[in-house]
Amino acid sequence: MSSKPFKLHAPQSLETGVVFASPHSGRDYPWSFLRASILDEKTIRSSEDAFVDMLFDGVPAMGAPLLTATMPRAYLDLNRSAEELDPALIAGVKGVTHNPRVSSGLGVIPRVVANGRAIYRGKLEMDEARERIADYWHPYHRALQGQLDQAKARFGTALLIDCHSMPHEAIESAAGRGPFKPEVVLGDRFGAACSGEIMERVEAAFAATGLRVARNAPFAGAFVTQHYGRPARNQHVIQVEIDRSLYMNEAAIRPNARFAAFKRTLSGVIAEIVEIGRGQGMSLAAE
Repeated sequence: MSSKPFKLHAPQSLETGVVFASPHSGRDYPWSFLRASILDEKTIRSSEDAFVDMLFDGVPAMGAPLLTATMPRAYLDLNRSAEELDPALIAGVKGVTHNPRVSSGLGVIPRVVANGRAIYRGKLEMDEARERIADYWHPYHRALQGQLDQAKARFGTALLIDCHSMPHEAIESAAGRGPFKPEVVLGDRFGAACSGEIMERVEAAFAATGLRVARNAPFAGAFVTQHYGRPARNQHVIQVEIDRSLYMNEAAIRPNARFAAFKRTLSGVIAEIVEIGRGQGMSLAAE
């Protein structure tokens, strides 16, 4: 193992039932992985949620935990099931997959990065895939469920904010949206992963800043949202997708001139979300 499986940024005092996580902002690229790839070091970062962990790094000071990945999404995708193995990439995977994510090369061990660019020359051995999953996927998800369990034990209800970024071109090319181009997309699997009242309060927190907000289109949430979103068990999940152009230069993969100002705006939103999980407010919202 070349890196810790995750980083848990814990508050000095837990004051809310809200948990924040960033599964795609990891940037510890193993040299052996870079050497095995046919991509250059910049291209391989194209599927990374670069700097999302930095945007949310004020969360612990507000009394909530922040869980962040260490390994990059191109190496291992924590927003996929451990069973989403790609037969076109992993030697020994049997059968034909009917999973559209896996078929497109975006399984738990991705075959491609953004725009379908292949990562490897050939296939990986099953032992390599299993090692990555054992070393990084399982520890991360054990830690995530542990934080949700702690929140429920303390506050009665847990709300996971699963933090992501989306390429600006994903919004520009989204079909059927007309002139409305959202800057933030909130996903709750069309109501299956979160109570309506909590979703409304999170949406209102973003909208109050003037940001254009949409629900579930073009991103409704993937494995994390589907797996952990259990409103009937007082466990809610909202996936947050933020337009990268708001805070970074996507081509250069570096913060842009608006980064600091956007982070301040986002801090206000985070504070409003944290309030949802304080004391009685969350239990009322969860009904």
